[in-house]
Amino acid sequence: MIVLRSEREIKRLREAGRIVAQCLEVLQMRVEPGVSTRDLDAFAERFIRNKGGIPAFKGYRGYPATICASINDEVVHGIPNSRRLVEGDIISIDVGVVFEGYVGDAAITLPVGDISPKAKDLMRVTRESLLAGIEKVREGNRLTDISHAIQQHVETNGFSVVREYVGHGVGQKIHEEPEIPNFGPPGKGPLLMPGMVFAIEPMVNAGGYEVYTADDGWTVRTKDGSLSAHFEHTVAVTANGPEILTLP
Repeated sequence: MIVLRSEREIKRLREAGRIVAQCLEVLQMRVEPGVSTRDLDAFAERFIRNKGGIPAFKGYRGYPATICASINDEVVHGIPNSRRLVEGDIISIDVGVVFEGYVGDAAITLPVGDISPKAKDLMRVTRESLLAGIEKVREGNRLTDISHAIQQHVETNGFSVVREYVGHGVGQKIHEEPEIPNFGPPGKGPLLMPGMVFAIEPMVNAGGYEVYTADDGWTVRTKDGSLSAHFEHTVAVTANGPEILTLP
């Protein structure tokens, strides 16, 4: 069942989303060669708690950290550790926050110093595909209109969309109905209505779309070792079109 959120609930989701966005904003300033993902994680936890929030990912199904930090060929769910970033890396950072019982969820992929033209192009196209999906978050559209817009933009630009991991509803839990694939034909699935809230999150690979889970049980990597990028926003369906809730 897809829950329709009230104006009061949307306000709470917006407040949670603002903390997420602010956290990503300050993390962006700390991403540089020599920084460890564990350092980024510790900073994020302090920031979130100082804002009155709770890290949504920490302890979720046993996940041990506040952020997901996925480097280069890591798609999602990278566990922060002592690994230090080096010039030319790209890093995807996913942040979730619970604030007054409501969840905000967003992700961004960032360059570490100077990166390759291919990496820049991958990041740009992934970010654009997220915006293309958000544009379809409108009353009267169907759920897979979002999916199709993302896939079309990604594949037109020569990249591939991960199939195994998808977007989702969000509200009082991190993952709620419905699942939102980043691929598929348009015009399918539930009719979009005001009050629906989605975490839309294209995961895009420079090579093939196949992935696998590493031995740590969490980190998802591209099967062919190609780079991967991940962008995400929490978005509400409103009578006036899409509203991005994870903005600073």
